[in-house]
Amino acid sequence: MPQQPAQPPAPSRSDPAPYAPYDALLLLSFGGPEGPDDVIPFLENVTRGRGVPRERLAEVGRHYYLFGGVSPINEQNRELLRALRKDLAEHGLDLPVYWGNRNWAPYLTDTVRQLARDGRRRVLVLATSAYASYSGCRQYRENLADAIAAVTAEGLPAPRVDKLRHYFNHPGFLRPMVDTTLAALAELSEGARAGAHLVFTTHSIPTAAADTSGPVEGHGLGGAYVAQHLDAARVVAGAVGAETGIDHPWSLVYQSRSGAPHIPWLEPDICDHLRELHADGAAAAVMIPIGFVSDHMEVTYDLDTEAAATAAELGLPVARASTVGADPRFVAAVRELVLERAAAERAALAPEAAAPPERCAL
Repeated sequence: MPQQPAQPPAPSRSDPAPYAPYDALLLLSFGGPEGPDDVIPFLENVTRGRGVPRERLAEVGRHYYLFGGVSPINEQNRELLRALRKDLAEHGLDLPVYWGNRNWAPYLTDTVRQLARDGRRRVLVLATSAYASYSGCRQYRENLADAIAAVTAEGLPAPRVDKLRHYFNHPGFLRPMVDTTLAALAELSEGARAGAHLVFTTHSIPTAAADTSGPVEGHGLGGAYVAQHLDAARVVAGAVGAETGIDHPWSLVYQSRSGAPHIPWLEPDICDHLRELHADGAAAAVMIPIGFVSDHMEVTYDLDTEAAATAAELGLPVARASTVGADPRFVAAVRELVLERAAAERAALAPEAAAPPERCAL
């Protein structure tokens, strides 16, 4: 696993508030419908200002109606919320955890309003996106700025917020992905398992957005979105090979494209890639949603429904790895990131101190 910065010491009686100067943690996510009547209003929230025609919303809405109009993401966030609160309490950290969404209840502005009413003044933010990109990082910062502006306009003392750093390379994120990949491999027959390709998937974004997604060390100002995914996939594939004794070929592919056809987006698409693997004689494929934190709609539909149907049509054996979800190792990683950022903020108060960790490049 990649080396991580030295973690702050565990809390002790002599250090009652190792999370200072912060007084709350905010789980910030995308949101999703929780019934058939929510689907179109939710999609209108997602696409507001983009000129997406109603027919397209209805088409995407059918994906949700296949599952009763309910996205899994909200219940998965509730599970993560419970796990975070339990973990923090068990480690003696009296840090309340709130939850707000970009596109559905609980809406972010309502949560920031509650933070203000509860007297929270310094808040750390965990976004359910591990990588650098506009929609997965900077847009959340814009959402936070809008929510703070709205609450301030109401005369409430809105808190200052700091986003936790990207965690795509944290062992608490990567090791669960290794284990879920091994579990998926175990679902295949022995012969298929030995010749399986590891297919890491993430959300496709416009290539222009990928090119400006933040700096890559040694490579200039852009390309972090793809580079970070490749780094994570390389670590997981290497660890899987070490466990199985098989050097499985692997690739990074994309899913869930939603833009206009004339705008270039990252490729290849997962279904096209499965067709290529089959044409090349691959024995099987394991789909690994490395770009997602939970098994929400874009995983359950795009992989478990659409890509699985493509594989069945081809006669290509496939299995799908789970996401990290509320895995205890990921939950512990969040706690470590909280303490890391808090220690950096306290150190920043000293004269001539170095700047704290990244505040979320694109």
